Amino acid sequence: MPKTSARLLALLSLLQTRRDWSGTVLADRLDISLRTVRRDVDRLRELGYPIAAVKGPDGGYRLGAGTELPPLLFDDDQAVALTIALQTTATTLGSGLAEAAERALNTIRQVMPSRLRHRIAALDVTAVQRPTTRPAAPVDTGVLLTVSAAARAQEILRFDYGSDDTKPPRRTEPHHVVTWDGRWYLIAWDLDRNDWRTFRIDRINPRTPHGPRFQPRALPATDVATYVTGVFRGSGDASGNWPCQGTVLLDLPAATVALYTRDGVVEPITPDRCRLTQGSWSWTSLAATIARYDADIEVIGPDELTDAFVHLARRFTRTTTGRPRS
Repeated sequence: MPKTSARLLALLSLLQTRRDWSGTVLADRLDISLRTVRRDVDRLRELGYPIAAVKGPDGGYRLGAGTELPPLLFDDDQAVALTIALQTTATTLGSGLAEAAERALNTIRQVMPSRLRHRIAALDVTAVQRPTTRPAAPVDTGVLLTVSAAARAQEILRFDYGSDDTKPPRRTEPHHVVTWDGRWYLIAWDLDRNDWRTFRIDRINPRTPHGPRFQPRALPATDVATYVTGVFRGSGDASGNWPCQGTVLLDLPAATVALYTRDGVVEPITPDRCRLTQGSWSWTSLAATIARYDADIEVIGPDELTDAFVHLARRFTRTTTGRPRS
């Protein structure tokens, strides 16, 4: 049988993974008796964890929300995951939460046991962002929480958007908060425009009160990631599409191409081949952008992209004609 402290940590971890647990299942998972389960639950309650008893044939337990923050217990894997998440946020420019994440990271380090603190001290992670010429857009934490809360509560969110506060407030059904390329966005159904819209959260100034509640609509995509990719793959923002957009097959793994693709959509075909859809301001620049992957290319379409590759091939041939071989 594990020591009491380790057993309490294991019990707490199980209670956090799903809504209800029967006493019998907990006893089996922890390899202890039902009497020990009841005793350990009482110990966790004394520490401040609101564990409610659930009626049923076996009896059961449910971890609820309390009015005070009880002691936080993490196993080693949870501590490592939390440290990585906080370090990533603390070193991400424009997140608006970098300073708060750094303070939280220092607080957690101070209260960790020495054994774990020394292991975590050796973990140094930095989030390296792709180069960009546009300025960072820090988001106000209060606004971020307000928008997220409205989406979670399924309440209509009214807000002023941008610097012009003379326009009527936008009325939306907030669906999801996402990040893309270092910025925070709200995906929402715009009630006045009767369509889906994507708003930058750093430009949102919420109006109060919220409400009423609404029944969520289905996104016009299989999931949030697919929808967001479709919105942003055109122009790098939510304002429209590139004037020239094409699709090719590359003889490279999708993971390799994704490392160097900022606005395009990469889809794996085989372990060593992928489909890339990307846009640019001209067909020639799009062809040149795709050629940089240094791999065999098969153009899916459109014909303008094929013509651009032919044009580049002729230009490169003229450039090298008559030059002696090195």
